[in-house]
Amino acid sequence: MFWKMRWLFWFGLALLSISCQPYTFKGTEYPEGISAEEFTLATTEGRSFRLSDQRGKVVLMFFGFTSCPDVCPTTMAEAKRILEGLGEDTQNVRFVFITVDPERDTPERLGEYVSNFHPEIVGLTGTSEELQTMFDAYGIYAAKVPLENSAAEYTMEHSARVFLVDQDGRLRLSYAFGTPDEEILQDVQYLLQ
Repeated sequence: MFWKMRWLFWFGLALLSISCQPYTFKGTEYPEGISAEEFTLATTEGRSFRLSDQRGKVVLMFFGFTSCPDVCPTTMAEAKRILEGLGEDTQNVRFVFITVDPERDTPERLGEYVSNFHPEIVGLTGTSEELQTMFDAYGIYAAKVPLENSAAEYTMEHSARVFLVDQDGRLRLSYAFGTPDEEILQDVQYLLQ
């Protein structure tokens, strides 16, 4: 009987120490205090979307294009699962899809694309200059790649990371392509506490 009591004591102590561990983020962390670069782009409805207007919400940002055959639809499917996993907390999160192909991604096309995944995903576009400024600020690579003998004429190569800006407007985390959506969801839920 004594050994059972002793075992229960040590087991309880182990559980307590595990529950007292600080949270470990799943994404790549940025140094404390880095403010996310401000930007203003246009939504698919033609309204202005300013990052600073999103204070109080977690903002997830992904840069892609609507005719992307693989990375973008995979990431948008993950965005859908993240937003669905948040339940009522979805109102405290903005997932934005920022085009790297403004030439083909008209507001209408962009709006249709993002709404196919989840109604709360916000499609953003701008002039080539506005977008390039943003790409430079966030270290986004985006380049046209000609396609010979194709009606599409070109495709886009682009960075494939999801960026997380916290409720205070700080760039906190980023996630490489292929990061399980459950891990991103856990990080967002932790920040929303």
